[in-house]
Amino acid sequence: MEAQLGREPNPERCPPGVEDFPGIILEAIEIFNYLGDRVYPEIGYIGKDYTNLPVLIQIYSIENKELLLDTLSRLDGEAIKTSQERLKREHDKIKRRS
Repeated sequence: MEAQLGREPNPERCPPGVEDFPGIILEAIEIFNYLGDRVYPEIGYIGKDYTNLPVLIQIYSIENKELLLDTLSRLDGEAIKTSQERLKREHDKIKRRS
């Protein structure tokens, strides 16, 4: 994007790429994507379904469960926040129309 604006890219300001994360974080993202979503029509997304988490921990041979759970919690929190913001925008849009 910086190049398109005619500026020299600054590595300090570039967001991290996938290769910048440790393996456990990449595995946590994969596990997060494998977990099912809990969604209700009136409420929206309320978080991941962790029922299959023990199986995924075993499949991925996760040793640092604390870091995995912390990462999953952060990912889930952001997903919930994003879902609630989207739902609020849609609700506000409907209110403006009426």
